[in-house]
Order: sequence, then C-alpha cells, then structure tokens
Amino acid sequence: MDFLQNVKNRAKSQEKTIVLPESLEPRMLKATAQILAEGLAKIILIGDPSEIEKAAASEGAKIAGATIVDPKNYSELKSLTEKLFELRKSKGLTLEAAQKMLEENPVALGDMLVKEGIADGMVAGAVYSTADVLRPSLQILKTAPGVSIVSSFFVMVVPDCGFGNNGIFLFSDCALNQNPNPDELAAIALASAGSYRALFGEEPIVAMLSHSTMGSAKHADIDKVAEATRILKAKAPDLKADGEFQLDAAIVPSIGASKAPGNSVAGKANVLIFPDLDSGNIAYKLVERLAKAKAFGPITQGIAKPVNDLSRGCSADDIVGVVAITAVQAQGGE
Repeated sequence: MDFLQNVKNRAKSQEKTIVLPESLEPRMLKATAQILAEGLAKIILIGDPSEIEKAAASEGAKIAGATIVDPKNYSELKSLTEKLFELRKSKGLTLEAAQKMLEENPVALGDMLVKEGIADGMVAGAVYSTADVLRPSLQILKTAPGVSIVSSFFVMVVPDCGFGNNGIFLFSDCALNQNPNPDELAAIALASAGSYRALFGEEPIVAMLSHSTMGSAKHADIDKVAEATRILKAKAPDLKADGEFQLDAAIVPSIGASKAPGNSVAGKANVLIFPDLDSGNIAYKLVERLAKAKAFGPITQGIAKPVNDLSRGCSADDIVGVVAITAVQAQGGE
C-alpha cells in the first residue's frame, strides 16, 4: 500500500483550497508548482504578487494557477478585519490592531481565510515556528467541538514490515504535548483513532504504550497510562483500544499472545499512543532513521479546521505530502 499515493488520490477526488502563507520561501513555491501540476489542491499564496512571481521565476516554479492574496490590496480585508475584531475584542484587540495583524501576519490572515470558508485548510512552518503557526490558529479557529486538547501525530511507513497495517502506523503525540495527564492522554488517543479512520478508512486498533504490559511492573508513570486507558474505554466503549502495553506486546502477534493472551489489541495495534513527548519524539526518529521509515508529519489534530505545522527542515516534497493530507482532513466532514 502506497500511503502517500493513496492520500494524493483522495485529495484529487475532491479538490480543496489550501493556504500557504510563507509565499516567498523557495520550497513553498516549488511545492505549489507540484501541487498544481498534480491537481492535489487549489492554492492561495499570501503576499505581494510581484515579489511572489519574481521569487517563483527565480526557482523555475510554475505557479500561474495559484491565487495570490495581497494583504495591502485585498477586497475582503475590511470584512475580515471586522470579523477578527469581533472575535478577539474581549481579549483587548482593537479594530486598528486587527487590521495591522492581518496586513502584517500572513499566518493570521490565512487563519481568517480558513475560518470564513475562503480556504479549507492551511499549511505553514517552513519559516515560522510551531508557536507562531499554532497560536493564531487556536485564537482564531479554536478547537473542534468536544475537543479538549490539540495534539499531533505522525504516519510512519516502515518498509518490509508485517506489523501494524502492513508496516503503516499512526504515532501520537510526538510533537506537542510534553507530559499529558490521564485525561489528556485519553483525549489524544481518541483523536488519533479518529485521524486514523479518516486517513485510511479502516478500523483503528489503539495501544496505550508503557514499559509495562497489563500490570507487569509498578510505577506512577504506569498508573497514568492505565488510568488514561480506563478513561478512553469509558468515553469510547466501541473503540478497539487497550493498555498498558510494552511496544512489542502491542505490535508483535506472538509476543502479544504471550504477554496478554486473549486481548483483542495485543499484537495487532496500528495506532500507538506514547505516554509523553520524550518517548514519542524519540520513537518516531528512531524508526525513521534506523528502520528507514518514511515519517509524514507532524500532522495536527483537534483544531476546528485543518492547520498543519511543518518542520523548518522540510523539503518541497514534504510540503506536498502535508498539503495532500490537509486536503483529505478537510474532506472529513463531507
């Protein structure tokens, strides 16, 4: 199964509009050209048209099909400014400050385009930090209904691997939440199961990971995972999820059968929930480097509309992949 090609095919089937606010970044321009050429999404670039076109020409990037929104001369800026003011005036934002924000902060303008349905999602982070991408997104778009915490995941595609979904796993949370408490960990697991189902159209099998399997060791860290598992089961009794599991018991059928006999998750998991950011981040990088896996992400989950943060070391191909995933996320409610 070629995960990325499958995602691209789904993106093409229902073309969405994605904002790329870092419009002078060479990788963004090259990615824009590829996205348009493949028909993965419609693209909005934010900035001065002459500067963007000059930068694109210097990179040999054909972006003629993209829409360019110039904050200084955008017909909808007044309306968006007034809506942002209404949204944030209780936090002390003035009308003048709202206009300045939209004129000077492309990420904030991108968020408003998404909020008002002019675009379906946004991808940024090749230049801006994670905080600079997610802070305005949470202020403007806010969290999705019923969501208590924004988290992230990676899709890991491991070559020559028979575990998980033929070597494909969803790892969470590997990028945002340092040390989630049991309620937060359960919420991350529930969101990750939904993300897996949305991306693959298949049943998620969720393992709550630890250095213990079903009480084989005792520690407060294990208690946290066990409590998160209890909360998760109470919230989603029909979800195939369990824990706590050691990694091998979660994904290797023979070890799962030995350490947790009769358990419906043991040895079969395709969604791996890590107890903290340290373990999740280390795990995805180990698998990426030592197993030569492809890591797609971090992909954000829990914001009301799709916004994804790139690694600042991303390639143009990485951006194309994340845009395709964002477009599929935007199809989720339809």
